[in-house]
Amino acid sequence: MRLFLPHSARRLLYATLGCSSLIATACVDTKPVPKVMAVTPELIHAEWSKNAVIYEVNIRQYTPEGTFAAFTKEIPRLKTLGVDVLWIMPVQPIGKLNRKGSLGSYYSISNYHEFNPEFGTKEDFIALVNAAHADGLRVILDWVANHTAFDHPWITEHRAYYTLKSDGTISRARDEKGNETDWSDVADLNYDSRDMRASMITEMRWWLDNTHIDGFRCDIAGLVPEDFWKEVSDTFRPARPDFFMLAEADGPKLHTWFDATYGLELHHLLNDIAQGKKGTEVLTPFFAAQQAAYGDDAYRLNFTSNHDENSWNGSEFERMGENHVPSYVLSATVKNSMPLLYTGQEVSLQKRLRFFDKDTVDWSGKSLAPFYARLFELRHTQPALFNGKWGGLQTEITTNGDGRVYAYARTRDGTSVLVFVNFGDAAATLAFSDFLGKPGPYTDWFSHEPMQLKSFGTITVPAHGFRILVPTGMRQAVPGPSAD
Repeated sequence: MRLFLPHSARRLLYATLGCSSLIATACVDTKPVPKVMAVTPELIHAEWSKNAVIYEVNIRQYTPEGTFAAFTKEIPRLKTLGVDVLWIMPVQPIGKLNRKGSLGSYYSISNYHEFNPEFGTKEDFIALVNAAHADGLRVILDWVANHTAFDHPWITEHRAYYTLKSDGTISRARDEKGNETDWSDVADLNYDSRDMRASMITEMRWWLDNTHIDGFRCDIAGLVPEDFWKEVSDTFRPARPDFFMLAEADGPKLHTWFDATYGLELHHLLNDIAQGKKGTEVLTPFFAAQQAAYGDDAYRLNFTSNHDENSWNGSEFERMGENHVPSYVLSATVKNSMPLLYTGQEVSLQKRLRFFDKDTVDWSGKSLAPFYARLFELRHTQPALFNGKWGGLQTEITTNGDGRVYAYARTRDGTSVLVFVNFGDAAATLAFSDFLGKPGPYTDWFSHEPMQLKSFGTITVPAHGFRILVPTGMRQAVPGPSAD
């Protein structure tokens, strides 16, 4: 997209980004937005992010109490699991006007710099951030820049901050065709207002200065004009080289300002492959197209679940069945991947958590913590799997398998990590060739089985399973990111 397009054109063009969310329409114009003259330099990721894993925290549903203080007690466990970044869903007060359900949506914010009293106080939240930092974890806050609740103070104090309909009333969120949706609890913000933009950046600065979070996950970022994200990046990055931004959207252009974007296409492909709707032969051209579009340094948030997927489309067990395991392995080890784990995935959360009501996670489910912890250790210790330019190239390994198996190597400095996944119902003995890595002694990362590899050979991969081979001697621990 081009910068400084009219508000309506920018919103309609967002449909090309592939993010499934609300799209609002034109507004009554206010003060024109001046062109931002500063030139955004090439985005340089903070070094702490080079092998980081993100964990999404649903405070309301995490504990019976649903509070900051109760969640803070879980941070040491998440550190042990191998998590590096806590993405905290919105924690501000939720609007009461037009509220959905008994508790409302986190994304209907009635004040940007206050705290939902159901979760706790400012002091409780700061204690959470401090505890995370003490354990070497980073914290990013979910930021809702596209809309507010209908009882946000701006509604009465700054009416020009909002998209107005032809009759002068404030518009709720609309779809890409200009029709108002059933998202009746949120009012659309007007990014043609220079004053609104300045107020939004002031609110974001408040959180950085007062709670010392490390960045933001930006809700439906593609609905917000790109030049606003440039303003955000230009404002905060010069003084905060450790600053991190994640966009809930995809598209190469966004990587001018965001460290990471959603791997939406891969997620949908994996759902289809897991369900047998598509074969793994679609993966190689997909990865080639992604490499051509995004290059070597664009982090992609890959996942098998998150709050939207779980609540609206079902858990990974519902969508992927037993193939949730090879799906996660692939999503976490392909080039540019920054993997995400959602609240409760480590205990096989299988229910759809209610979005607008209290619905505590059942933590008694089958533990997958050893699986995730070992996989995250792999990412922390194998430079070939690091994020962006820190990581290695990806090449397909040719096998005699059918459309239910896939194999590839990630190679850096002559050292390769080999990944074999099997989405089939039966174990597959694969004859492989064209392995471009370095032959020699390898070890199965999970079973610890030693193997002597040549440039060709055979390997057996279990049904709905995987094999990951690393060079023998490359298994020593390397410290993960720290919050210094």
